[in-house]
Amino acid sequence: MSVGRKIMGAAAGAAGLAAAGAAVGVSHRHRVLADRGAGDRTPFGSLHSAPQHVITDDGTDLHAEIDEAESELTMVFAHGYSLNLDSWHFQRAGYRGLVRTVFYDQRSHGRSMRSSEDLATIEQLGHDLRQVIEQTSPGPCVLVGHSMGGMSIISLAEQHPELFGDKVVGVALIATTAGGLDPGRILFPMLPLGMGGRVIGRTVRTLDRGHLVVDLLRQWGRAVADTVTDRYAFGGDVPKHYVDFVFDMLNATPFAVVADFYPAFASLDKFDHLEVLGQVPTAVICGTEDKITTIDHARKLHTKIPGSSLLECEGAGHMVILERHVEVNAELDDLIALAHARLEAS
Repeated sequence: MSVGRKIMGAAAGAAGLAAAGAAVGVSHRHRVLADRGAGDRTPFGSLHSAPQHVITDDGTDLHAEIDEAESELTMVFAHGYSLNLDSWHFQRAGYRGLVRTVFYDQRSHGRSMRSSEDLATIEQLGHDLRQVIEQTSPGPCVLVGHSMGGMSIISLAEQHPELFGDKVVGVALIATTAGGLDPGRILFPMLPLGMGGRVIGRTVRTLDRGHLVVDLLRQWGRAVADTVTDRYAFGGDVPKHYVDFVFDMLNATPFAVVADFYPAFASLDKFDHLEVLGQVPTAVICGTEDKITTIDHARKLHTKIPGSSLLECEGAGHMVILERHVEVNAELDDLIALAHARLEAS
């Protein structure tokens, strides 16, 4: 496994990291280290707890699960496009029993209720995250978002900057961006039989009208889809069951949902709303071989968020949370320590 490169922000002495640095002794007292082998001992998709219902402002019922622990902090995990809460397998296994953690399925994904098409937006995902926090996190929380989940956090920061530094005391943005996406890239693993880059804009909507046929093609084309998933989700060689796990999550998301959210990525532009994240310890994480939200997106986030850290996982792809889970969890360990230190220093 390649060792990731960690880059601290030039303004690391400012904002949240300043408070954390001043309380370094406290951070060591509150050090929480994820169990590095727990995920390997547990089959993918087997980690669950009693279902919770989070009702959003438009009445959508979101499926959530809480792993309780004696912990002042709650970590809230927001998953990516066409995935579900199971995608956090190694993080959930690693922190189970050590930190109170919340996992939820984004609207129209996993076990959550299907959203209306007009509310399949990044703005609405920010509203949803606010409801998840209010209904599942009684105390301070750390937000962790992968891909579309990171965009949800950025949307929340735009809508409710007052939460950051008070309710929200730490953020991790993983394989994500605040804008400038190549819309075709983000669809590659979700499309049948190599349609890939030819399918953009209005063509996606045309496919949506025949989404049942598209879903059938995705199932029939399993061998091809496995290859596409492997190529675009991972940067290097991974065990086959990793590829199967990601494919099964992607394949379980109806193409109608894929099409509903597509315009949200094409129009995403929130780089002007990142500065508020500098009020809390913020970790930016990305694989250098991410073909969907490339490393340049992570580097731009890092430069726009005062005091943030940047972990570049050499050779890893978009599913860095699986492919480099040891490095990702180690970075989250640091983030938890900084968040605890901030609470003690305030």
